[in-house]
Amino acid sequence: MNDHILSTDHDYSGPAFKPIYRTRVAVTGGDSAHGRASGRADSADGGFRLELRMPEELGGDATGPNPEQLFAAGYAACFHGALSLLARRHLLDPRAITVEATVAFGRDPADGGYQLSADLIVTWPGVEPDRAAPLLAQASALCPYAKMTRQGIPATISLAP
Repeated sequence: MNDHILSTDHDYSGPAFKPIYRTRVAVTGGDSAHGRASGRADSADGGFRLELRMPEELGGDATGPNPEQLFAAGYAACFHGALSLLARRHLLDPRAITVEATVAFGRDPADGGYQLSADLIVTWPGVEPDRAAPLLAQASALCPYAKMTRQGIPATISLAP
């Protein structure tokens, strides 16, 4: 097993949000000047670089990843990490855990704009459902992506000077 020191026991606790990690990714529009359709995403540290493409269902050529796939990967990875921490605390082996995220993009009936929906399916061979269920609930409370899907996140949008 991997012995990374990932535990909420080592994190900050206090009355205000204190970032533990921060990342920055810039998206440009590419050939069509449209970040979703032909954009390029680059992280400030150079570790993440990819060309974004629109899925066929939205009129694109689907020759690269799209934002919904990136969100699904982040959500599934984060939830997997939270569940793995909890599994270890309960002396369960997390190596067999698989978390599959389905993210849907569609029209928002409230305003005619767009919205996302997300569903997770956890596969955990060898662990009884009655033993896994409380850990899934705890992971949902711990995982910031799950919190975001329930309550949103603080966010600002501003124009650079």
